[in-house]
Amino acid sequence: MNRRKKIVTKFNQKDKRANAKLHKSNKPAYVSKAERERLALLAENKQSDTSTDEITQ
Repeated sequence: MNRRKKIVTKFNQKDKRANAKLHKSNKPAYVSKAERERLALLAENKQSDTSTDEITQ
């Protein structure tokens, strides 16, 4: 019984891993705190550049 149980659980684990690969999570990728800060600075600089362009025209 133990040998059969080990074999069955091994195949169940394999099926579970294969199924997990098919169904990807909708969770967004993790972005570090430093990366978020850098992106915010880039966005801020971009907004200030566009506002100065509008003033000069």
